[in-house]
Amino acid sequence: MCTRLLQTVWFSLAILLSCSGDGAAQVIKGGTPACKTVALTFDLCPVRQGTGYDATLIDYLVAHKIPATFFASGNWIKKHDLEMKRLLAVPFFEMGTHGQVHAHLASLDEDHQRAEIVQAVDLLRTRYHQTAILFRPPYGEFNDMTIEVVKKLGLQFILWNVISGDPDPALSSEKMLAHLTAATHSGSMIVFHANGKGRQTRTVVESLVQEVLPKQGLRPVTVTELLSCTQP
Repeated sequence: MCTRLLQTVWFSLAILLSCSGDGAAQVIKGGTPACKTVALTFDLCPVRQGTGYDATLIDYLVAHKIPATFFASGNWIKKHDLEMKRLLAVPFFEMGTHGQVHAHLASLDEDHQRAEIVQAVDLLRTRYHQTAILFRPPYGEFNDMTIEVVKKLGLQFILWNVISGDPDPALSSEKMLAHLTAATHSGSMIVFHANGKGRQTRTVVESLVQEVLPKQGLRPVTVTELLSCTQP
């Protein structure tokens, strides 16, 4: 586990690198382009139908030792105990949280936002003895209050700067890959899904890792590794 001091230093660096025009400097969207690295991130949102777990995708990542960061919602965690234990046991994976019930945070008051965010964090700590400091808002939705709540909780606010589009059933793997090839660069943070909603996710990730990234001289890393990198 990283020390709190290193986490603070990395978070400060990420803030400097990820300032956006709207002034939301605490919101981290990517890393520095100085490093030839890309973060592959996978949301684990609750599902009403299906297993809620993309086993073929996870098997591929594990078999090929591909670093990845997952953002799990509390309701997903509750229904996937065995899967959580498996993910947490992989040394090149890291786990963040994605709210409790996948709520629209910007529509909630401060107390309800805090509860939605902290419940998943507490669940990981109490059930799995894992301290998760990475947080991604459901739907990518937030407001100024969300930023303040996340800051007070001592979490890192993680978004993305490249959207895979994998939940869209009408989007072919060829179109997804073409978009990712054009959009991905040094310091990119790509959002995928590992809850079974991405029908083409495994295929696209495989092509991305085996063909696209090597051609661009890029390598996949976790979010923490992406943010800690300051030079090639």
